[in-house]
Order: sequence, then C-alpha cells, then structure tokens
Amino acid sequence: MTRTPHSHHSPEFKEQALLKARHRGTRSVISVAGELNMSAGTLRKWLQSASKKTGTTAHPVPAATAALDGPASAWSPAQRLMALQQSYALDDMARAGWCREHGVFEHQLVQWHQEFCTPAVPASREASGAFRELQRQHDQLQRELRRKEKALAEVAALLVLQKNFQALLEGADT
Repeated sequence: MTRTPHSHHSPEFKEQALLKARHRGTRSVISVAGELNMSAGTLRKWLQSASKKTGTTAHPVPAATAALDGPASAWSPAQRLMALQQSYALDDMARAGWCREHGVFEHQLVQWHQEFCTPAVPASREASGAFRELQRQHDQLQRELRRKEKALAEVAALLVLQKNFQALLEGADT
C-alpha cells in the first residue's frame, strides 16, 4: 500500500485543527499544534492552504495582540496594553497570580498604566524659546572665543617680533 501525503490525519481532524488554530486567541500556532500532538509546520501549511481557498488571512490574530511571550521588558506597546486590559479588573490575589503566570511584576503594570495615561507633551513655546536663547548665547560665546584666540595669536606674534628685534639690536651693538 502506498502512502499518500497527509493520509494519517482524517479530514474531520484537519477541520477541527483549523478551527482551533483560527480561534486560538493569544496562543501561538506552536502551542496549538503541541496541544493537538502534531507538527507546527503542518498546521501552518493547513492554515495557509485554507486561507488561499477562502481568501482569509492565515493568521487571524493580529500582530498587536500577539501572545504575551518573552520577557515583559521586551514587550511591544500593544502587548503591554493587552496585559493591562487582561489584568485590569482582577482583584489583588488574582492579579498577583496573573503576573506570576505571565512573568510580569505588578510595578510594571502600574508603570505601563501611567505611561499610557500620561499624554505625550509637545515641546512648549517656552522650552523652544529657551532653547533658541541658549543657542544664541552659545553662538555669541563662540564668536568671542574666536576673537580672543586671534588677539592672543597677534600678541604672541608681537612678542616674537620684539624678542627678535632685541636680539638684532644686541647683535648690532657688539
């Protein structure tokens, strides 16, 4: 008996796997495939071929709501917002459990909440005016420094000329 590709999975299993993968929420394809005891590559291929047939995307979960994987300090703003949404209504004990489960400290949630609630402050006119004033002072000090360097070079040249002149006079007297 020759074995055809994909013969060890029934069409019913394939349909159930696709349904589960499409409705996986924040879980990755790898975790769904592990749950189904199958290869993640096979599940991805099934998703891609099904999306070509139906015209839908193979990955219905947008990147902004990707699984909360990896260290919390490396999470994107969208992942942080999702974490805040998931943990917002929890009481202290449930929130502590949620934090342990996702590898987040409670102070990180507080910090992220403050960052999202604090509006980005555009540069004020006073700040830009102060910057312009400092820039003007800097330019003025640079001009003054160049002027003083030129004067110092001129004085040094005059001292050298005076020394040479005195040496000539002493040489002429002998």
